[in-house]
Amino acid sequence: MEFILYLLLILFSTKVAGDISVRLGQPSVLGKLIIGIILGPAVLGWIDNNEFIHYFSEIGVLLLMFLAGLETDLDQLKKNWKAAFAVAIVGIIFPFIGGYSIGELFNLDTTYSLFIGVLLCATSVSITVQVLKDMNSLNSPEGSTILGAAVVDDVLVVILLAAMTSLLGTGEEVSIGLLIGKKVLFFIGVLVAGAFIVPKFLQILSKLKVTEPVISMALVVCFAFVYFADLLGMAGIIGAFAAGIAISQTDYKHTVERKMEPVAYAVFVPVFFVSIGLNVSFNGIGSQIGFIAVLSVIAVLTKLVGGAIGAKLTGFNNHSALIIGAGMVSRGEVALIIAATGLQESLLLPEYFTSTVVVIILTTLFAPPLLKFLINQDKKS
Repeated sequence: MEFILYLLLILFSTKVAGDISVRLGQPSVLGKLIIGIILGPAVLGWIDNNEFIHYFSEIGVLLLMFLAGLETDLDQLKKNWKAAFAVAIVGIIFPFIGGYSIGELFNLDTTYSLFIGVLLCATSVSITVQVLKDMNSLNSPEGSTILGAAVVDDVLVVILLAAMTSLLGTGEEVSIGLLIGKKVLFFIGVLVAGAFIVPKFLQILSKLKVTEPVISMALVVCFAFVYFADLLGMAGIIGAFAAGIAISQTDYKHTVERKMEPVAYAVFVPVFFVSIGLNVSFNGIGSQIGFIAVLSVIAVLTKLVGGAIGAKLTGFNNHSALIIGAGMVSRGEVALIIAATGLQESLLLPEYFTSTVVVIILTTLFAPPLLKFLINQDKKS
């Protein structure tokens, strides 16, 4: 029954920590991330990052992005697609140059330096989504641009990582043409399914004489999109987000949203927030404090400035551009996956793995208060 004890600790501590964080003027998600570090191996060691945590956190982040898709204004998203592309592209160029430069500064081999550049390109907006939801800014022009840019960013970073793995890694060679073809197939697939299959699917199966057929079928759609995304080399969270958007265009949007939120936020999402903190360990990083400090500063600044310049180029004012840049800072679980892949493919030195994980966590912790501060300033002006 160890997993029951873990669940008890996580549910209680995240709600208390979130409340304390809000009372201190910070977004609730910051307290939940910090409590993960406290409960995990880095401090108290009460919770291990085991299989139970892994599966529950996976469901948590998928439901979080599914709900974000449900709440997204598709017209606003379409309106800001040019800005999303610009933010993603410039927001990849700056971190890549910054990460590569840091690797060279610390005398790493060129391969390792290039990989650190790719690692810093990653963006995970699952944490950003929570802050935007809390601040009622998910459907603002800035929020829509951040969400759109995250989708483009995911595609570009996966292609970059595949190219590096193929050219410099230890695994099998990857066809970049095939990789891009899979991404195109994914977007065509979700567009067709969202427009023609999902509405009919829900309409027919909502008539089943069982308890909550609409919610169950909405989850079927969500997990089908996630599996399809993973099958074609996309992040599962992009599939969940696409499923949310598809269902948001049906008559069942409000029913699914109203009934799904309690399920997600009562159990699964808290486990996801804690799981981020569980990756932190302070073992053996004493000799790499300089590397961690410099890389953390570069990781934050390059995404913030790169994203802001991309937004500025497409017509946003200075403050809105900064909000968008801040929304792209969090590296979250996407960068953790890339770091693990780099280690496996010998693109990242084992002695630098823990340090890079700490940097990823620090960017994830820094992003929520920065984003909240900038949104509050915008609302005051």
